[in-house]
Amino acid sequence: MTDLQITLPDALAREAASAGLLAPPKLERMLREQLRKDRIEKMQAARAQLAAEPLEAMTPDEINAEIGAYRAEQRHAAGS
Repeated sequence: MTDLQITLPDALAREAASAGLLAPPKLERMLREQLRKDRIEKMQAARAQLAAEPLEAMTPDEINAEIGAYRAEQRHAAGS
C-alpha cells in the first residue's frame, strides 16, 4: 500500500470528509472509475483516428512476412 498526502482547501476537505469521500475505500473506487473512464476515452479516440485514417490492407505476402518475422523472433527468444 502507498500512503498519499493531498492538500485541499479547508472547506472542500470538510465537505468531502463529511460526505465520506475521503475514506480509503471510497477514494479507491473513485480513482478506479476515473482510470476506467480515461482508458475508454483513449480507446474511443484511437477508434476515431482509425476511422478517419484507416490502415491499408496488407497483402498476403506482407502477412506471411510478418508471421515469419514473429516466428523468427520467438525462436530467437527461446534460444533455438
